[in-house]
Amino acid sequence: MLEKLLESGLEELGVEYDARTLERYRIYFENLEETNKVMNLTAISGEEDVARLHFLDCAAVLKMEDFKGKRIIDVGTGAGFPGLAMKIAQPDMELVLLDSLDKRINFLRDSCAKMGIDDVKCIHARAEEIPEGYRESFDFAVSRAVARLNLLCELCLPYVKKGGAFIAMKGQEMDTEIKEAYTAIKTMGAVVEKKIDYPIPGTDIVHKAVVLRKVSDTPKKYPRRWAQIKKSPL
Repeated sequence: MLEKLLESGLEELGVEYDARTLERYRIYFENLEETNKVMNLTAISGEEDVARLHFLDCAAVLKMEDFKGKRIIDVGTGAGFPGLAMKIAQPDMELVLLDSLDKRINFLRDSCAKMGIDDVKCIHARAEEIPEGYRESFDFAVSRAVARLNLLCELCLPYVKKGGAFIAMKGQEMDTEIKEAYTAIKTMGAVVEKKIDYPIPGTDIVHKAVVLRKVSDTPKKYPRRWAQIKKSPL
């Protein structure tokens, strides 16, 4: 069932795939289901829901920008969404997965090894503790439902180089969050380029994303420590 759902869904999205793509999604799914029995990775389970609400939801991001050959960081990736699910369908992108929980990073490394993907960097770090050489070095940062947008901007935009973009996958409150994040977006050196509503193939669900384009460098004093960000959001 998983493969059939992915075939029809990826075709509907206009995302290219081959037999290896489907095989890797299968391996990822099985490792996710198995690991989820002993670790709280996701509340979504089963072939249909994982195919649609995880894999196809994330693959939809591939149609929002040109990721071919680009350098991407997924901040607060959790179980690998959206970054790893995007990488499976766009194997030529350069991907870094960053998460603050070591056991999630171990799961991601294990998943990549089982799928035969050897060019993804899985980094155990807090988002605000930017690893050396990573500041303003990415074409894109992506994040899915990690925190409110005003907080996410300070965590994610410092990774993006001028001319690149931060793509935030958000819920139905996205417009409210964008208004709330106006100061944070501007302070981090970005502008709202576009807002996107996109349907999840095979469902009547419509999800939202916002593309924030980096137009100037982020001041060196950002990001602040997480306690400061939470206590005094921009």
